[in-house]
Amino acid sequence: MKQPALGRKITELRKAKGLTQEDLVEKCNISVRTIQRIEAGEVVPRSYTVKTILTALDYDLDQISFDDNTSAKSGSNWLRDLILIDVDLNKSSDFLLRQLNIAWVFGVIYFILGFLEGPVEYLRLVEKEMILSDTVYVVLKTFIIISFLFFQRGIIIIAGIFENYLLKIITVILIGAYVLIIGYDIVSTFYDSLEGELIVLAASVSLGGIGIIYGVALRRLDKSLGRVAELAGIFEIVAACFFLTIILSFIGLIIQVPAVLLEIIVIFKAIDVIKSKQPDGSLAM
Repeated sequence: MKQPALGRKITELRKAKGLTQEDLVEKCNISVRTIQRIEAGEVVPRSYTVKTILTALDYDLDQISFDDNTSAKSGSNWLRDLILIDVDLNKSSDFLLRQLNIAWVFGVIYFILGFLEGPVEYLRLVEKEMILSDTVYVVLKTFIIISFLFFQRGIIIIAGIFENYLLKIITVILIGAYVLIIGYDIVSTFYDSLEGELIVLAASVSLGGIGIIYGVALRRLDKSLGRVAELAGIFEIVAACFFLTIILSFIGLIIQVPAVLLEIIVIFKAIDVIKSKQPDGSLAM
């Protein structure tokens, strides 16, 4: 059953039993905010969440057809699960903390790999000298993509926890753009007809435009995660502006160094907030 029909059905069942949304919260242990958004048709809940609610309402689960069961076989569903764009915030805080810990570890790996990638790219694009074999270069770029993806998954989780939907959307777009840029970069090593300058141009323009929005969205976390989130956003915006100039994009890369470090700290701050607010393992910010 699709939204908003699902939300209306749950509302109908709840009222038929004479339950308030708060009463339903007590029966199924799902945050009242989540139930409100489901009933309003604002979100498409995962099948587990729907089953939990319907069980609490003593409703026959067989009468509801779950769209995600049929979409699970689609190519996009596994990707959404991989980047945790639809992560169930009703999961225990242990699960979310584990994912955030994975994110900061990969953030550190991404940060370190950046110092190796920088000189390699400079020599390749400016000096026209490839100091690595094609195989090693591809492996390096692959690890960079993987580390960036798992690093940014942490930002997506944080965006979901603190209901920063702009940050969630722009982070997904950023991941997609980054994968395309690195993918083109890898392919260009095997085809001389693909100019390296095009990589720089595409990366500068796309990361510049996306980076400004990404920085603005990060700054919106300042009320929840403090000054560090605002600083991370400011550094991202400044770096993005330099990327857009193209010729000064190397300055943007330098500014990205503190920006990445601050984003790793943002993940640490989110971990501390979850631990301090959720000693019982639930999540209801």
